[in-house]
Amino acid sequence: MATQRLAPVTEVEETAAEPRPATWVVNATVLWEHRRLLGRAAGIALVAGLAIAFAIPKRYTSVGKIMPPDNSGSSMAMFAALAGKNMGGLGNLAGSLLGGRNTSALFVDLLRSGTVSGHLIDRYDLQHVWRKRYRVDTAKYLARHTTITDDKRSGVITVEVEDADPRRARDLAQGYLEELNELVTRTNTSSAHQERVFIEGRLRGVEADLHRAQAALSEFSSTHTTIDIPNQTRAMVDAAARLQGEEIAGQSEVDSLRQIYGDTNVRVRAAQARVAELQHELVKMSGTSEPDPDAGESGAGQEGAGELYPPLRQLPRLAVPYSDLYRRVRVQEAVYELLTQQYEIARIQEAKDVPAVSVIDTPAIPEKKSFPPRLLMALLLTVFGAGATAVFVLFRYRWELVDEGDPRKTLAREVAATMRDGLRRRGGAREEAL
Repeated sequence: MATQRLAPVTEVEETAAEPRPATWVVNATVLWEHRRLLGRAAGIALVAGLAIAFAIPKRYTSVGKIMPPDNSGSSMAMFAALAGKNMGGLGNLAGSLLGGRNTSALFVDLLRSGTVSGHLIDRYDLQHVWRKRYRVDTAKYLARHTTITDDKRSGVITVEVEDADPRRARDLAQGYLEELNELVTRTNTSSAHQERVFIEGRLRGVEADLHRAQAALSEFSSTHTTIDIPNQTRAMVDAAARLQGEEIAGQSEVDSLRQIYGDTNVRVRAAQARVAELQHELVKMSGTSEPDPDAGESGAGQEGAGELYPPLRQLPRLAVPYSDLYRRVRVQEAVYELLTQQYEIARIQEAKDVPAVSVIDTPAIPEKKSFPPRLLMALLLTVFGAGATAVFVLFRYRWELVDEGDPRKTLAREVAATMRDGLRRRGGAREEAL
């Protein structure tokens, strides 16, 4: 077929001293005369294209879309409105202010980072699955089959992973999203996070101090029966005043009965006994102002170990340590309440500062292959084969019309002869070596 001699189209062309300029009519005529050759070439190219297309393994693509958080607060809403309107330089300035930190670009860089790819390689054992000797080659292979793009207008980030296994493609796309969340959470070093950590540690210390202060106040109050010194003092003063009034009234009654009945009368003795009891209760309630040596550092002793209340004369002495302990408790409570409020605020602020990735489209198992396009490949190879054959036919036709004495034809024949001789010598040397 390749050595078939082309028949001249017309007698004029055969006898012409110089070849006629090529026209589309001449080219079409030549191609039409060799239509069978072109048809066979196209058929062979079609079969070869189908064989190549079906020999290439199928590949599947899983797609996931995420929406980065909006770092601009509500105070930037006006700038966002300006950036969205056609306001020239002012709109551009507002857009630059609004996008001082491009979260989409940041997330794209994080997704392409070596940390994420390394975790995915270890997580799914990709080096063994893809039969790569070196880890760096596995990372490059993963990067070549992963496409990460972000929409400049909406900020939506699209992650596409291509693999021969549809389930592994889905797992890798989902792994990108999960690793991004973990990486963002782990690398969050904002001021709110630092403040939250500091307040949390301070809150533990204040809580321990509060427990110790409450325990000390409770122990002091249990030892000295002091519940509320100001109220206890007021109540005891009122009670002592009533007792003293009853004592004065009783003593007056005793004096009047003694004048009437004498000292040996029963009523006189009963009145005297009642007055003595009132005096005893009054003395007991008043107590002594001397400190009890067994009271320890408090210096606040009391008469009788089983009394329900401290003596009146000891209340001023007990008020100082009690007030000190009570003040410590109140201070620690106030600090604890303040730190608790600040801790909750810091936690809320930290949650706001941590970018939360919103998944728009969860990666799914692809049902249809994404590569190769077999029909398209077969058609392209068929067109290429038929086109190459047509070019070869036209070139050979033009070459045969060139005059035998043309230097170009002579040079081409010499080059071809030299190449044939070289091939023969190499073939002979190879046979002799064998």
